[in-house]
Amino acid sequence: MPDLYNNKVVLANGQVLIDLTADTVTPDKLASGYTAHDMSGAPITGTNTYDIDSSDATAAVAEVIAGKTFAARGALLTGTMVNNGAVTVNIVDLTAYTIPAGFHDGSGTVSIAAAEIAKIIAANIKEGVTILGVTGSYTGEGVTAQSRSVTSSFVQQSVLPEAGYDYLSEVTVAPISVVYSANAAGGNTVTIG
Repeated sequence: MPDLYNNKVVLANGQVLIDLTADTVTPDKLASGYTAHDMSGAPITGTNTYDIDSSDATAAVAEVIAGKTFAARGALLTGTMVNNGAVTVNIVDLTAYTIPAGFHDGSGTVSIAAAEIAKIIAANIKEGVTILGVTGSYTGEGVTAQSRSVTSSFVQQSVLPEAGYDYLSEVTVAPISVVYSANAAGGNTVTIG
């Protein structure tokens, strides 16, 4: 007959001093290296090496920084999320900046390049318009406009202000000339241009 352990101690008056019969501890639920008694009163040593049941954890490897380990769904996993640290970007034109996927340590900045900030002055901004807190004062005074006339052509032309002028206020394009003249065969000769 195997050894029987004492798992319940009751005094003659009915007072229960120890009762292990309803205990549910098992070696796999007891931390590794710790000892206790199971429901039969037998001594047990814990074999459990984890400190939490991660079977319902929801983190994914892409949500944890690359190289860092974590427990989820009962397994030890390694993160794959890129660690961008501090991202610093200078905006030099109006193209959009795409924030890279991954972890950011919160110390990065996005700013306008110093050379571009230097251009944001009242004299460069139309009067009544505010850009980045600077209200414009430019009224157009001191600016010289030019009116030009050009003749149509069969080739592409670029019409720009001449030296000493800031912009074109008007461009007049003459039509391509068309001349009809009677010819000896009884029809018309059409001369274009």
